[in-house]
Amino acid sequence: MAVTQPPDNSTQSNYAKVATEHISFAWTIDWKEKKIAGSATHTLRAKEDGVKEIIFDTFALNVKSAEVEGKAVSYNLGKHHEVMGSALSLPLPSSLQKGSTVTAKVEYETTLSGQALQWLEPEQTQGKQFPYLFSQCQAILARAVTPIQDTPSLKITYDAHVSSILPVLMSAKRVSPPSSGPPHGGKVIGKDVVTYVYKQPTAIPSYLLAIASGNVHYRAFDVPEGKEWTSGVWTEPEMLEQAHWEFKEDTTRNLALEESVIMPYKFGVYDVLVLPPTFPFGGMENACCTFLTPSIIAGDRSLVDVVVHELTHSWFGNGVTAHSAHYWLNEGWTTYMERVLLSKLHSEAERGFSYLIGYKALKDSLKEYEDMPKYQRLIIEMEVGEDPDDAYSQVPYEKGANFLLYLESVLGGLDVFLPYASDYAKTFMGQSIITDQWRDHLYNYFRTRGMDDKVKALDTVDWNAWLHGEGLALPVENKYDTTLAKPVYALAERWDKARGKDVKELDFTDSDVKSFSSNQKVLLLDTLQSYQPLPLSHVSLLGSLYGLDSSGNAEIRFRFYLVALLDPSSDSSKHYGSIAAKWVVGEDGSGVIKGRMKFCRPTFRAVYKVDKQLAWETWKKSKGGFHPLAQKMIEKDLELA
Repeated sequence: MAVTQPPDNSTQSNYAKVATEHISFAWTIDWKEKKIAGSATHTLRAKEDGVKEIIFDTFALNVKSAEVEGKAVSYNLGKHHEVMGSALSLPLPSSLQKGSTVTAKVEYETTLSGQALQWLEPEQTQGKQFPYLFSQCQAILARAVTPIQDTPSLKITYDAHVSSILPVLMSAKRVSPPSSGPPHGGKVIGKDVVTYVYKQPTAIPSYLLAIASGNVHYRAFDVPEGKEWTSGVWTEPEMLEQAHWEFKEDTTRNLALEESVIMPYKFGVYDVLVLPPTFPFGGMENACCTFLTPSIIAGDRSLVDVVVHELTHSWFGNGVTAHSAHYWLNEGWTTYMERVLLSKLHSEAERGFSYLIGYKALKDSLKEYEDMPKYQRLIIEMEVGEDPDDAYSQVPYEKGANFLLYLESVLGGLDVFLPYASDYAKTFMGQSIITDQWRDHLYNYFRTRGMDDKVKALDTVDWNAWLHGEGLALPVENKYDTTLAKPVYALAERWDKARGKDVKELDFTDSDVKSFSSNQKVLLLDTLQSYQPLPLSHVSLLGSLYGLDSSGNAEIRFRFYLVALLDPSSDSSKHYGSIAAKWVVGEDGSGVIKGRMKFCRPTFRAVYKVDKQLAWETWKKSKGGFHPLAQKMIEKDLELA
């Protein structure tokens, strides 16, 4: 069945009439002025006869000149929209026919108002010797890096020549100098200009355009024999040994496992880059080079599931890409498959345990959107000019994954569902799709195989409730394996029942959690948040006895603070409010989590409920060290914007 895709309301470009197929970038990184200067040359293909203009998205770019087919043309830069930026229009030849190609070149510079690029001073880096630059283009900020048709409904290939005095990474295959060679091609880092050449032959959506530059060094991972891809880690030299150890075991093993379950990896290179702490996410699945926060380097490989999630995007998101309103197809599928790998690598109990932890995050997100219920849906129809970041939450991840888990059970289990998942990825690889296309394929997969019982099973699904439903509950509550959760729940219940006792009479010991994994400690703290707040004496004992208040694992540390700040008017909140505020901005010396929105936003919100003035003062002092995206979202949380 042919499916008509709706327009993307977050772009001003005319991608439905004429579309970019390839971009050639020629850039110079100007470290003194903090800008990228150069050009983008688009190869365009007309989708209809007589298209009169090409319209690109831009955001806070300084456009210098434009050419079409090598000849200078006048251009029009429209009025700036606070979310969508300015539409850049260039005239096209009047004779342009459907199917024909034309080139358009724009000379421009980025500006500091662009939000996609963060420029770090040397003291904000691990080595504190060289500056650092990195991009974050998702959801709609590729337009702040280059004029582009900035929509996931369109996919492009690209090549780039980038000149810089510091090593450069991009979301593409490096052509030169070789990754395995001396850093910066053997030239002097911070002094000599080297031109880095990259090529991305696999078409990707615009939000995967990425660049990073700094004193980054490379170390390869061992790749299983017979694989046609390479893998390794990039980071500043001060962290290279630690980062390599953290990721070397799981990265290539999981990539190879997912190939065996779904289909071969198609991007040729899978590297990870560990960024400075201001990076606003746990990870970003930029093609060929996943960007990672240092907050997942726990020293015990307990947080490497983030990498499993990002590499899974190579199939679900980077390969099969969701139209903007159907973001759950990216994140729900990726979260579901990440947990399938857990079951294959470890046990079904580990898979179920991961769903239990995710369920708490889902409930928190659904509650956060009680006043904006449309963001509780899986399919979110964005209005023209609406900021996609406002809808960013755990809903597409966890509600989407639970939906797929439910379908798995309806259809008869993993043995039935995984072959279908493989066919889904193979069918739509390289395309951008909407939910109706996915659902049609799901039905057709079983119908064409004569599996009428499966088709009838799908007919029992309340599609509207799952895809468009609002509220705090899932349409159907899945049953998870609770084997690993039972001792956690028992310990949490003991703490709940102990609240009325004098702390000196309590019989808790550090052996209570001796056998617990990091994730079990996470669930313990999540569960305690579901009870009434504990008194300060009990919270203090909980933190010190189990090492939760000093843990180097950010997943544990921030949840401890959420337990401590559960009742904004309590003595516990008054005591831990300033401690949590110092931690979230790195004033306590940790400096680890600053910038990762998963941690800093809930912590700031909790501190804000306890002491607005403390939250405001802490934020104002530290704001400059946060990524522009984190700044925007935290200021909304603190009612400063």
